Amino acid sequence: MSDAKLTPMMQQYFEVRRGLSRDTLLLFRLGDFFEMFFEDAVTASKLLGLTLTKRQDHPMAGIPAQALDTYVTKLLAAGKKVAVCDQAEPAKAGKLVRRQLTRILSPGTTLAANQLDAVRNHYLAALAVDKHGLHAAWLDLSTGEFKVATDERVANLLPVLTALDPAEILITEGERERWAAAPHEQTELHALHAFCNNRLASELPGYHFDATTGAKTVMDTLGVLNLEGFGLAHTHAALGAAGALVYYATENLCAKPENLRGLQEYRSTRTLLLDPATLRNLEIFNSVRGGRDGSLLNAINRTATPAGARLLERWLAAPVLDLAETNRRQQIVGELRAEPMRLAELHELLGQVRDIPRILGRLQNRLRNPRELGGVRDTLAQVPPLRAALGAFADAQQLPAIATQLQELPALRDLLGRALATELPNDLTDGNYIAAGYDPELDRLKSLTTDNKTWLSDLERAEQERTGIRSLKVRFTNNFGYYIEVTKANLHLVPADYIRRQTTVGGERYVTEALKQKEKEIFHAEENALARELELFNQLVTAILDESIALAHTADALAELDVLVGWALLAREWDYCQPALDEGSVLEIVDGRHPVVEQMLRANDIAPARGSSAGFVPNDTLLAADDAQIALITGPNMAGKSTYIRQVALITLMAQIGCWVPAKSCRVGLVDRIFSRVGASDDLARGNSTFMVEMNETANILNNATPRSLIILDEIGRGTSTYDGLSIAWAVVEHLHRDPERGPRTLFATHYQELTQLEKHLPRLRNLSVAVKEWNDEIVFVRRVVPGAADRSYGIQVARLAGLPLTVIDRAKTILAKLESDDTTVSLPAPQARPKKKITVSEADDSQLKLL
Repeated sequence: MSDAKLTPMMQQYFEVRRGLSRDTLLLFRLGDFFEMFFEDAVTASKLLGLTLTKRQDHPMAGIPAQALDTYVTKLLAAGKKVAVCDQAEPAKAGKLVRRQLTRILSPGTTLAANQLDAVRNHYLAALAVDKHGLHAAWLDLSTGEFKVATDERVANLLPVLTALDPAEILITEGERERWAAAPHEQTELHALHAFCNNRLASELPGYHFDATTGAKTVMDTLGVLNLEGFGLAHTHAALGAAGALVYYATENLCAKPENLRGLQEYRSTRTLLLDPATLRNLEIFNSVRGGRDGSLLNAINRTATPAGARLLERWLAAPVLDLAETNRRQQIVGELRAEPMRLAELHELLGQVRDIPRILGRLQNRLRNPRELGGVRDTLAQVPPLRAALGAFADAQQLPAIATQLQELPALRDLLGRALATELPNDLTDGNYIAAGYDPELDRLKSLTTDNKTWLSDLERAEQERTGIRSLKVRFTNNFGYYIEVTKANLHLVPADYIRRQTTVGGERYVTEALKQKEKEIFHAEENALARELELFNQLVTAILDESIALAHTADALAELDVLVGWALLAREWDYCQPALDEGSVLEIVDGRHPVVEQMLRANDIAPARGSSAGFVPNDTLLAADDAQIALITGPNMAGKSTYIRQVALITLMAQIGCWVPAKSCRVGLVDRIFSRVGASDDLARGNSTFMVEMNETANILNNATPRSLIILDEIGRGTSTYDGLSIAWAVVEHLHRDPERGPRTLFATHYQELTQLEKHLPRLRNLSVAVKEWNDEIVFVRRVVPGAADRSYGIQVARLAGLPLTVIDRAKTILAKLESDDTTVSLPAPQARPKKKITVSEADDSQLKLL
C-alpha cells in the first residue's frame, strides 16, 4: 500500500512500524482499544483467540486498552515481543492525535508485576564468544542486578548461566548457526547452542557487542567516569556483552534504565560449580516431574518475602567458596534458632515486608501507581519493630550487624504514613489515594465535588416533587454526562423547561440549564482534584527516589534476614545440625538424611512399602581425597543407593551455601565442583541416544573434576552390553583413582558386582553396600549403608515386588541358576505351564518406588 493511499492515522502507524523488528507485534492505540494490523493481527488473533476484522481490506484485531496487561502477559509467555504505541495527548475533534512508542516489552525486559514471577529472578543475558573464550553479562532489569563474567572455558560459565535460567538471551547475528556448525569435537560450542535453543534468543548486529563501545555505554548509564570503583578495568572483555544489554534495555524502555546501581564481576573460581546435568540430576531448582515441588530449592525455602526467595535462588545458583561468609550465615542461623519465640516474631514481621527492589525498579523506570508507594510505606513501618526484635536476641554476635543495615528513614516513613490513604487503587486515574487532611487544597477541591454531588441528590428529590414523577432519576454516564431520566409512562408530566437529549427503549433523557451548569462545575472540580493528587503523588515518588540507595540497602538486608530466618525455622522443624566447613578434604556425615525425600514422605504420609523399613533411615558417609576417596556402593534396586548418593551431594551443597543440614553431625572439606551422572535420558533431537548422553556427561566429569570435587555416579555403563558396560565402569573407577596420592571424592553406585574386586587393588577405594534381609525367598529393605560388598543383586526378588507374573519369576530363577553355574553346554529346559495367580502391589508400594 503506497503512502499516498494511506490515511494520516495509518501513515502514523507505519512510521512507528518501520522502526521495529519483524518479530515484534505493534499495539497501536485507537481510542479505547489497542489495534493490530496486517501480519501482527493474524499472529495475535491465533495466540489470543481474537476475532479478525478488516480495515481497508487488510487484517485487523484489537484488545481493550484496560485489558492491555492481561493480553501482553499472554504474548510474552508465547515468546513474543510487544511494542506499545500510546496516545501522547487527549483526543480532539478534527485533529490527528499525537502518538508515540512508550515501551517495547520482551520476555527479558518486562517490569510489570503481573508479568513477572514474584519469587524468581528475571534475567536478560548477553553472550559473545571469541578466541579468548566466553564473555557474558546478565541483568535483572526489575531489580537492577547487573553482572559480567569472562572465562576462557565455556564449561566454567555455562553452569551459572544455566542456573540463572535467563528469560531472554542476546547474541550476535549468525552466532547460533556458527555454534551449531562447529566441528564435533568443539562440544562447548554445541553446549552453548543447546542452551540458547531452549530459550528466546534475540540477535543483534555485532557492533553492539564491541567492548570499547560497551564500556562507554555502561559508564554513561551508571553515571561514572570509570569502572574502577566496581573493581573492573575499562578493557574487561565482557563489557561488550554488558553494553549490548544496556543498549537493548534502553531501546525497549524507550529511555535509559534508571535503576542500575552498579556492576559486579562474577568469577567461577569463587563459586562452587554445578554443571547443567548436575542441576537436572540432583533436582536443584526443578524436579524431574517439572516445577519447583520436589526440588531442593523448594525443600529449603521458608522465606516470607519475594526478595528473600529470589536471593535464595541466587545463593543456590552460585554457592560461594568463602569460608568466612559461609560460617557467618551458619552462625546467624544458629543465633536465630536458639530463641524460637523471637524467631517466630521475626518471621511474622517479615511477612508484612513488600518487594522493595522491584517497586524501586518500576518507580525508577516510569511504571508508577499508588500501590507501589503503599508498598514502601508498609515496609518502612516494619523496620522499627524488626530492629527491636533483632536487638532482643541475647548474646547474638552477628544479628546486630544486620539490624544496623536496616535504615528506618523516619522522615520518609512519616511522610508516606500521613500522605497515603489506607486503601490504595492500582490506577492513578481512579484518584482517592491521597489521605484526607494531608493537603488543604486537595481537601477543598474534593469538598466541591462532594457538595456538588449532594446538590444532585437534592435536585432529584426536588424534581420528583415538582413534577410528580416519583420514578424520576438523575443519572450519569461517561459518554453522556449527567441527565434526568423519565420513563415513557410519565412523559406527559415533563415540564416545559426540560431539554430532551436522547430517546431510550424505556423512556427519554433530559437536561436543564441548571444541570448543565452544575455538570461543568463538577467536572472542573474533579479534574482539578485529580490534577492536584497527581502533583502530590509525583512529589512522593521524588521523595522515595531521593532515598533509593538507602531503601535498596535496607531491602538487601531484609532479603538476607528472610532467607536466614527461614533456614532457622527449617533447622528447628527438621532437627538440622550446623555443619563444620574447612579447607581439608574430608567429607564426614553422621546420620545424614535426604532433605527432599524426608519431607515428601511426611507430607504424603506414605506407609512403608512391602519389603521396606518404616520412616526415613539415616546413613553415615566418610570420604577423603587422600584416604577413603571412592565409595563403591552395591545392592539391589529399590534398596536406596540412588537416594543415598544424592543426599550426600545435597547435604554438601546445603552446607556450602550456609544452610544447616539434615544430619546428626557434618564436616565438609570445601568442594569446588559437584558432578552427578544419574538416571537415563536422551537427546534425540541432536542424534544422541541414552547411552551417548550418559557417556557425554561422564566425559565431562572425568575431564573437569579436581581433587576438591565431589562426584556421584549411578550405574555407569548400563546403557550398553554387559561386558562393554562393565569395562567402561571399571576403567572410569581406575581413572578417578589414577593420582597416586589424592583424587575427587566419589560415590559410585553400581550393579556390577565384579567391580567390588577393585578394593584389593585400589588403596583409596572402599566397598559399601545397602543391607537387605531375606525371609521366605523375599527381601526386606532396611535402607542401611554398611561396609562391604553386596553378595548379589536380588533382581528377581525386586521383580516379584513389582508384580511380575509368577511364571516369569520362576522361569527367571531357572535361567539365573543355569547362568551362575557357567554351564553353557546344556540347554535350558522349556518352561512348564502353571495356573495363573494375580499379584498386586499396594498404592503405598508404588509411591515408595517412585520416591526411592
